[in-house]
Amino acid sequence: MSPSPSPTDVRAQWTEHNPGLDTSPMELIGLLKHATGLLNRAVEPLYAGAALTAPEVDMLIPLRHATDPVIARRLAERLGLSRAGVSKALGKLEKRGFIARTPNPADRRAALVTITPAGAKAVDDLFPRQLATEVQLLAGLGEDRDQVLSALGRLVEVMERQVGRE
Repeated sequence: MSPSPSPTDVRAQWTEHNPGLDTSPMELIGLLKHATGLLNRAVEPLYAGAALTAPEVDMLIPLRHATDPVIARRLAERLGLSRAGVSKALGKLEKRGFIARTPNPADRRAALVTITPAGAKAVDDLFPRQLATEVQLLAGLGEDRDQVLSALGRLVEVMERQVGRE
């Protein structure tokens, strides 16, 4: 089996095949996808047989210490997810007793979302273990951590402006 082509090789192949195609995002997006895949692989064992999946915990975390109910649209904005995706996930969490949705007296189109005691317990059981895994995963950054954090913050800022235009 031959080795996989490098990202630079893949970019060159696309440029050769389609000279007018802007392939400049490939390296950065490729690294982001690879980093996301590695993160998912690192935390995956924590969720084997757990009551929640990692994405479900991510959705419950903003609710865990919220002092007031949250509307799904705000949750979607905070997590950078689509409203439809968040609504579907909340429906599954509600059926399993991890969240409760109540009518919003200020806006009948938006339900108020709160975490239930079962949801809080599940987050409290799983999230500290996930954080410990993430600490280990990122420990090798050392002094570069602040630089990486700054660059990723800038990337999110630029991407949020673009997505906000759509």
